Amino acid sequence: MPIKSYLAHPYDGKKDDLVIALSQISKCDVIPAENNDVLIIVTETDTLKEDEQLKETIEAIDSLKLLAMVSGFDTPKNN
Repeated sequence: MPIKSYLAHPYDGKKDDLVIALSQISKCDVIPAENNDVLIIVTETDTLKEDEQLKETIEAIDSLKLLAMVSGFDTPKNN
């Protein structure tokens, strides 16, 4: 189960647009910084393929200027 955290930087004046777009994506939590135009994103997916698709979806958002992964790890599922 991949769990990753990112810092997302919006284009100037587009922070609210980016928050709205990210909030509509399932398996993605967004936390806006109060003092800067930066967002913290935490994702949790079931598979590596799903994780890659989620990252591609996030990177395709028009108001996103830069996405930087801060931390990531994969935990095996217990059957």
